[in-house]
Amino acid sequence: MLLFAVVLISCKEKKKEVQVIVPEITEEKKAPPVIREFGYNLNDFTVFRDTIRPGDSFGAILDSHGIARAKVFEISNKIKDTFNVARIRAGKAYTLLKSKDTTEKAQVFVYQDGLIDYTVVDFRDSIIARKSAKPVTLVEKIVSGTIESNLSQTFDDMNLSFLVAYKMADIYAWTIDFTRLQTGDQFKVIYTEKYINDTIPAGIGEIKASYFEHRSKPIYAFRFQDDTINKTSDFFDDEANNLRRAFLSAPVQFSRISSRYNLKRRIKYYGNKIRPHRGTDFAAPIGTPILATADGIVTKSERKGGNGKYVKIRHNATYDTQYLHMSRQAVKAGEYVRQGDVIGYIGMTGNTGGPHVCYRFWKNGKEVDPFREDLPASKPLNDSLRPAFFKHIKPLKTKLDSIIFKSKQEIL
Repeated sequence: MLLFAVVLISCKEKKKEVQVIVPEITEEKKAPPVIREFGYNLNDFTVFRDTIRPGDSFGAILDSHGIARAKVFEISNKIKDTFNVARIRAGKAYTLLKSKDTTEKAQVFVYQDGLIDYTVVDFRDSIIARKSAKPVTLVEKIVSGTIESNLSQTFDDMNLSFLVAYKMADIYAWTIDFTRLQTGDQFKVIYTEKYINDTIPAGIGEIKASYFEHRSKPIYAFRFQDDTINKTSDFFDDEANNLRRAFLSAPVQFSRISSRYNLKRRIKYYGNKIRPHRGTDFAAPIGTPILATADGIVTKSERKGGNGKYVKIRHNATYDTQYLHMSRQAVKAGEYVRQGDVIGYIGMTGNTGGPHVCYRFWKNGKEVDPFREDLPASKPLNDSLRPAFFKHIKPLKTKLDSIIFKSKQEIL
């Protein structure tokens, strides 16, 4: 009886046990990270990237991605004021954002003018075109060096961007002859470099300040906004003197004069007859940038006869300049250009025996030799801006003065 009671109690206790059910844990699916570019969520599209090849056209590219020719014509006509589809160039990158269905039909075309600038053509519902740029971070750089041959070669030997050398040559165009630099001349420069996403180099920004010691003569240069209305800047020395003149001495950097202005020039090919040369020729490789020698309005940008492709600029009521034989122009009639802006590129169009730009100069409607003219100086810094200027340059000058000159070997 005792044994039976023990078994009975044991069975009752077992019935009282609570069964614990552990719920099955399922791993929660994570949404893919949002990838944004050009103002779009790329996860919403099938992304196609490529480079424009010689012979490619806007129409052919869209046609191969499901856009009918009639639609291409409509798109091209609608966006012509923002984006000229006939001017897409081989070697430029482009991106197509396509539908995620089985048709993978193109919906957005992105033309990348460079690492930073791009043009978006969106033709999903309505047709919209807009120009934009990727966010850029500016990083300050400090460089110093000693000239061993010439400025560009020195920068190349130090593995530095030659674009900084070009910008420095532009700043000191009227105060230093960069074709006659001496071994031992020294320089210091504070400038910015552009980066996309803080990691991808995207070119040179602006020079903030520099110091150049030529023939033992030190010359400071500080960038300062001297026109608060148009938001434009110029370079001034440490005493607020403008380093520029109204006109640059040449429309091409690091070039040589191959033929001067000469009204009595005789050409053997034409039987030694007098063939006046009313311009100054600057020889340079094809594709070399041609610069506006002064601020002004572009009055002509066309191709005509022996001039080939050319640009003409009206600077004021007195002066005009013209630039002949370009491979292509970079500006249109009616545009305002600043001194040093790229207006075209060296070529051989028109009557020319080699790559160069023929630089012509008008004073009061008459072609003259600019190297024999007493050209005006650029405008001085307004007295009202001088206190702000000296306050602006004080830390930059202190930083420049603390920079130690470095040789090529020290950089490497």
